Amino acid sequence: MDFTPTEDQAAARDLAARIFGDLSTHDRLSATGTATDATLWKALCSAGLVAAVTDVGLLGLVLLLEEQGRTTAQVPFAASCVYGLLAVAAHGSPEQRERLLPGIGDGSVVVSGALLAQGGVRAGARGGLSGTAPVVPWLRDATHVLVADDRRWLWLVRTADARCEPVELTAPWSAGRLTLDGTPAERLGGDDDGADHDRIDRDRIDHDRIDHVYADVVATARTAFAGLQAGVCAGSLARAVAHTNTREQFGRPLAAKQAVQLRAADAYMDTEAIRLTAYEAAWRRDEGLPYAAQALTAAWWASEAGQRVVHTGQHLHGGAGADLEHPVHRHFLWGRQLDAYLGCGSEVLQELGELIAYGEVET
Repeated sequence: MDFTPTEDQAAARDLAARIFGDLSTHDRLSATGTATDATLWKALCSAGLVAAVTDVGLLGLVLLLEEQGRTTAQVPFAASCVYGLLAVAAHGSPEQRERLLPGIGDGSVVVSGALLAQGGVRAGARGGLSGTAPVVPWLRDATHVLVADDRRWLWLVRTADARCEPVELTAPWSAGRLTLDGTPAERLGGDDDGADHDRIDRDRIDHDRIDHVYADVVATARTAFAGLQAGVCAGSLARAVAHTNTREQFGRPLAAKQAVQLRAADAYMDTEAIRLTAYEAAWRRDEGLPYAAQALTAAWWASEAGQRVVHTGQHLHGGAGADLEHPVHRHFLWGRQLDAYLGCGSEVLQELGELIAYGEVET
């Protein structure tokens, strides 16, 4: 394994760091409130960073999302790249790729995902979707949603055709509730027989391929959001280190206290574990290797260790960390939201254990 960024990946990461650092400041975030920063999103798309993900791969996307997480930038970068750009590029039909990828790259098309709604959404006999996805991140910004039905088929739904209601989450993710009632949708990848999807003979579908597509998109999402969590944790820890080095107690910096050093060291190790497991999963996908178990491992670290790190970052700020207006509090909110979105650690660990127990882990 070699996680050294390529020249293109490093250039994209450095450009993203500069744009996020310049535009996702404390003052701008305070002024934005819980909404998406449209100016920042436009800047990222104009710089070609969204479109570049098709070239820099999932590892490149993880590097970009780390930079977003450091500043808790309020843009639908992860969602649109995972559920839109990478999903359509890997599994879309030629017509879908030609129609959707340019718009996703320039930001005029924003895609979110409702893959965790499995069992709550059903495809009707004529292809329309019905059901509810209670929480869809960045739904208020999305033009399309990638929806999984109860059989793990993936469908692209235009938000203009569905009912979308705002939902406020722990972190400002511009989320919403998606309600479908016979809503028209197109299957990701098109129809096997080339016919209109209303006339699909479901008994003729290759269900192994359907499961593979679903599993790949879910694993990609887990890996990408784990990378985002690595950035959130790194940003929280950086703020804590800066605070404890300048804040004095009894004439000495807080950072001189052994208890503070130990807490910071544990947080650093947790952050590195999240980062490295996300890198491994992303690298394996880019190399065409099985990576479902690695994606689950990254998700577990991001969930379990992520919440520890953001709690540490807030705790090391003392009373200031409890201030809702303090920058470190945003990292706390994002860390807890990502913990919830990836699934609690015990659930992720159970899924990983079942994968190993049934011999489905490939090397």
